[in-house]
Amino acid sequence: MTAYIMRRLLHVIPVLLGMTVITFSIVHLIPGNPAQTILGEAATQEAVENLEENMGLNEPYLTQYGIYVTDLLKGDLGTSLRSKAAITEEIWPHIAATFELTFFAMLFAVCIGVNAGIISAWKQNSWFDLLAMLFALVGVSIPVFWLALMEQWMFAQELGWFPAYGREDSRDPIAAITHFYVLDALIHLDFSRALTILKHLVLPSIALGTIPMAIIARMTRSSMLEVMQSDYIRTVRAKGSGQFLVIYKHALKNATIPVLTVIGLQTGVLLGGAILTETIFSWPGIGRYVYEAINYRDYPVIQSGILVIAFLFVIINLIVDILYTFIDPRVKY
Repeated sequence: MTAYIMRRLLHVIPVLLGMTVITFSIVHLIPGNPAQTILGEAATQEAVENLEENMGLNEPYLTQYGIYVTDLLKGDLGTSLRSKAAITEEIWPHIAATFELTFFAMLFAVCIGVNAGIISAWKQNSWFDLLAMLFALVGVSIPVFWLALMEQWMFAQELGWFPAYGREDSRDPIAAITHFYVLDALIHLDFSRALTILKHLVLPSIALGTIPMAIIARMTRSSMLEVMQSDYIRTVRAKGSGQFLVIYKHALKNATIPVLTVIGLQTGVLLGGAILTETIFSWPGIGRYVYEAINYRDYPVIQSGILVIAFLFVIINLIVDILYTFIDPRVKY
């Protein structure tokens, strides 16, 4: 197991290097002079030359790339052209916001999707199976923006159960410590505020988690049906074990690997693809942060945002690969 984990860690290194090459090349793929593009056509030649010097654009490509990687190893993502602030400090609250939203969206997707898939496989061809798979088909087909708008109209405007936008009550902002607002409220022992923050999470989490929930439900059902036909399951049943014990103790563990793969991939997708949900619910996440940077042509922020999202995607898939060995020790490469 240790050798497998070490090999997986070593495989990540060239992937991360490839990511840095791609993100670094973004500025160089801009038609014309990147500094001129950033400053606009009305900029003076002196201003363009100063920006080129500040960004190191007058150096050879490999030299620039070496400086870029060196800065990354030091934890320096550069400086935002719009706010003039260090991106490392500026980007963390947005990453934390997306992490928090993604966590609760995947919690919703996994809890509902896995159990719906298990029961559908258990009660194959029953009314519950047909209804669950119908809902899964509808869930994976519904556009996120439409579902989010319907949630706001029904549960925020008409019923008034949940807030329609933001992470917290804007009239009483929390003193952020980790920028994970639920955790910050619990650290302050402010349980009423924690409940308010959780209410803000409900609608965007459901909107963001509906498609992963549907995919996980269908994958769980398919995997469980395959495992339930295995010889060892028939042996367990022959020993007199109850259906609940057969499913949750013996079958589910072996059916988990493809489901875990889907969960890892969907988590990575949500981290980088939550921009519609974040925009509709005014959620200050990393997707919205990069989108705004694109509007302002803040190329250092765009570079850093893409790099961070790609890095998180790789790390999540690495964690999933490592979890394989704990779920099934037979996994070896």
